[in-house]
Amino acid sequence: MKNEKVDVLVIGAGPSGTVAASIVNKAGYKVKIVEKQKFPRFVIGESLLPRCMEALDEAGFLPFIEQRGFQQKSGAKFVRDGAVCDFSFSSQYTKGWNWTWQVPRAEFDKTLADAVESMGVPVDYETTVTDIKFNPDHTSVTTVEDKDGNKSTIEARFIIDGSGYGRVIPKLFNLDRPSTQKPRKALFAHTVDLNRSMADEPNRITIVVHKPDTWVWVIPFSNGVTSLGFVGDPEFFKQFEGDDETVYRAIIESEPYLADRFRNVELKFGTRVLESWSATTDKFFGDGFVLTGNVTEFLDPIFSSGVTLATVSSQIAAKLVIRKLKGEDVDWKTEYQDVMMQGVNTFRAYVFAWYDTSLHKIFFAPKPVPEIQNMICSVLAGYVWDTTNPYVKDHARAIEKLAKVITLEESMGKR
Repeated sequence: MKNEKVDVLVIGAGPSGTVAASIVNKAGYKVKIVEKQKFPRFVIGESLLPRCMEALDEAGFLPFIEQRGFQQKSGAKFVRDGAVCDFSFSSQYTKGWNWTWQVPRAEFDKTLADAVESMGVPVDYETTVTDIKFNPDHTSVTTVEDKDGNKSTIEARFIIDGSGYGRVIPKLFNLDRPSTQKPRKALFAHTVDLNRSMADEPNRITIVVHKPDTWVWVIPFSNGVTSLGFVGDPEFFKQFEGDDETVYRAIIESEPYLADRFRNVELKFGTRVLESWSATTDKFFGDGFVLTGNVTEFLDPIFSSGVTLATVSSQIAAKLVIRKLKGEDVDWKTEYQDVMMQGVNTFRAYVFAWYDTSLHKIFFAPKPVPEIQNMICSVLAGYVWDTTNPYVKDHARAIEKLAKVITLEESMGKR
């Protein structure tokens, strides 16, 4: 059986794995990526947030991405019953990037994987991790199997698990735990968007409130294709009869904001369904490994947090792994897990507030306060680690208090 030795084994070639691999590789360590699937492959998470640009920049990926001509994104628009709340990242409270990209993820992820390979990091596709054994000194021996059934082993000083939905280490070591999120369903497709308006698109994501607990994403790409998806309680979709595409088109017809634009629209591929996606785990690290990206916790697509949590977690973890390889002490709980949970908990509070409609009340208030809107805009831009922002530091209570104030002022005729 073939055996290979590396400093760091990275599991998964998505944004999480490639960002981590690049940063560790640039520090002079031998890195290898194993990826279960063949790229390009489809995945959701197509609207990035400005905060992830910092991680992509540190990984050295921006020049590679720029060459692809992806659609730039400068804000997020929310629509409900004709009312519009439009956030521009240039107005955010936190200093940082004020734009990012909207990307077909198959092309985007392949771009990052090709980039990291060009930097000297080998990527073994269609290679499945079947076993991991940690030694007393916390080094590891990982058994992998390629598409032809050939097995080999990889000895590593450290493992970074960025396997996303595959959740390799959590599954192998029984770390998965039930999510606190309510199960939801997404029905989506890529559409040939011939009726796109260029006046206020395509440089932003649009979120349409279809029902109080059902919403729509509209993500235009630079190639004329728009990703259009519906998210809600699985019971919502059962009121429509027929196969998935029939249901998809019926919901389009039932939403006034979408009907004229997407009626009889051509689909680039058949409709797809994703259900019960939220997941969590006991801890984000262990002796000899760290979890990054969706392996740590995946919340909900409403605020496009997935790629940001993936890339930022990898950015932080990679630098801690480098310190560990240098023989330095690393407090993984304080320096990594607690930091990541700050971001996760902030996004989670906004997810909960979206579905209990507190954020609807805030977003569509008749007279919003610009300073507060800018603070919330920073969250929507992914700056969920800036605790100088009251709507980050005290996220849940700040949202609840503001929604109550708006309700009270409306009842008194002040709004």
